[in-house]
Amino acid sequence: MTFRQFAFNNVLRNKRTYAAYFFSSAFSVMVFFVYAVFAFHPGLAGGALHSQVATGMHFEEAIIYVFSFFFVLYSMGAFLKSRKKEFGLMMMHGMTDLQLRLMVFIENMLIGFFATIGGIGIGLVMEKLILLLAENLLELEETLPFYVPVKAMGLTFAAFMVLFMVISLFTVSILRSSGLIELLKSSVKPKPEPKASFLLSLLAAALLAAGYGIALRVRGTAVAAALIPVSVMVIIGTYFLFTQLSVFLVRLGKRNRGLFWRRTNLLLFSDLAYRMKDNARIFFIVAILSTVAFCAIGSLVGLKSMYVGILTKENPFAMQYQSCPGQARETEELHVGRIREVLEEEGVAYRHLVAELKYAAPAGSERPVMVIGASQYNALAEAAGLETFAPGDREAVLLYYANPAVRSRSDEGLRVLELPEASAQLDVSRSLDSYLFPMYAQVYVVPDAVVAQLGEAASADRIHAFQVQDWKSTKQAGKRLTEELPPDRSYSFFSLAYSLHILNQAFGAVLFVGLFIGAVFFVAAGSFLYFRLYTDLEEDRRKFAAIAKLGLTDGELSGIVTKQLAILFLMPIAVAAVHGAVALTALQHMFAYNLIKESAAVLGVFILIQVVYFLAVRSRYIRQVKVG
Repeated sequence: MTFRQFAFNNVLRNKRTYAAYFFSSAFSVMVFFVYAVFAFHPGLAGGALHSQVATGMHFEEAIIYVFSFFFVLYSMGAFLKSRKKEFGLMMMHGMTDLQLRLMVFIENMLIGFFATIGGIGIGLVMEKLILLLAENLLELEETLPFYVPVKAMGLTFAAFMVLFMVISLFTVSILRSSGLIELLKSSVKPKPEPKASFLLSLLAAALLAAGYGIALRVRGTAVAAALIPVSVMVIIGTYFLFTQLSVFLVRLGKRNRGLFWRRTNLLLFSDLAYRMKDNARIFFIVAILSTVAFCAIGSLVGLKSMYVGILTKENPFAMQYQSCPGQARETEELHVGRIREVLEEEGVAYRHLVAELKYAAPAGSERPVMVIGASQYNALAEAAGLETFAPGDREAVLLYYANPAVRSRSDEGLRVLELPEASAQLDVSRSLDSYLFPMYAQVYVVPDAVVAQLGEAASADRIHAFQVQDWKSTKQAGKRLTEELPPDRSYSFFSLAYSLHILNQAFGAVLFVGLFIGAVFFVAAGSFLYFRLYTDLEEDRRKFAAIAKLGLTDGELSGIVTKQLAILFLMPIAVAAVHGAVALTALQHMFAYNLIKESAAVLGVFILIQVVYFLAVRSRYIRQVKVG
């Protein structure tokens, strides 16, 4: 047997331990490869969307690459720690320090090579599915055909082989300082009694409570201002939660005789404090990574839902054309005629409504106000499914627009509307939040006679609204007209279907990136726990084998292991879920929009995935523990 064969057999012999590391690394490679495939896709060459998407993909590749470096570095450190006794035995049988480091280097490179090949292979298998997902998220009009991504394969292979080589060189240097005696005794070193500071435990609770309190109390733009201090408090509080408060609570639980002496709780609590202390940093990392994944994806999904909801709700007409006072009537008629022509060419049935909003100078005010006749308002309101009303001869109704995206209100209007031009004095009897005219902060609905008295000379904005039963069918017409009628000071054109398409494209690109980044963080978080769990596998085997000789049944063993694993896997996720729920609630408070449904859906999916992962690991771990 050659030395290379010996190293290869070592990898196969420790395949159970290396499995999580291999698949997690392969997953990171796959995600990196997917971004590269998308960025280099020839179907996206050119086009307005390509430069933004390609830049975003390469940026996320850099994030994945940097994160993968630290992830792999930690993973290898965990495995080297678990194999210290094995290394000591090899050195006792004559293996030199150089041979040991060479063996570890070869093992790391073998795993890195196959993980890279495996990740690229999985990416190739899933390429078409991912391209279809991208088409839907980005709402691309052209299909993205399958192609052989030579550039993406070359970039991914080269990047990750360099990464694994650098990490392998770094990890072998760690072994230099470890002596033979230290290696042999590494697994039997006695652990000191876990201790926790009452003051630091109290500080953890205080920081978390204060962070949550501030996040839940602030409103509007104050949410953004509170982001950094709240994040710092929660991060520090989370660290002390796992390193101090959790151990303190376990010690309190042990003092409760009714709880401590119930069935197998003695065995559970005796070991729990050590496990909490040993895994505190892992819990902290997992909780923070999971929180970032929760918040990133939850925020993206919530914001998309909000903006789509606002866009569709506050634009009741398929298309709108607005003519400003400086525009010639002939140009307006030409543009409106073109809109009609395109709609007819696309086979779209429509209803054309016209309204005129006039500028009036009220007495006692330096700013002009917008007024509209009641009959014109009611025609638009009826078509939009809104409330209609008929103000009296001396009455006016104020329509104000409250933008949910910025929580702004503009209902502080005039209580008496005096219009010298029309020789009218009107009492503002009502004020309503209306999205019929979102381009104006305030509009006064007045009797038709008052508008007539203002005369034709008054400056006015004319609005042409096109009502379509199936407004989504106007996307192509909206695209054509948006290109033909670009924004101008004298007029504006808006297509609901095409604007929604552009919005979905923008959020789709971000979601496409965010979903995979969140997935990588979440997989890494689960892998960290898996690595830590299997580091203690041999010790757990010996411990439970000794206890089994005293009469511990298989059912009791399974119960103890299940409770321990539930704490290991679900506690950091539970903390992350609470962090994420508070963060998404604060985001909701920033806007006047309900994001509970979207937030609950994202959190629920992540928790469900973690529960399934826990059940799978539990079943396998119990079998491994019983082997001993």
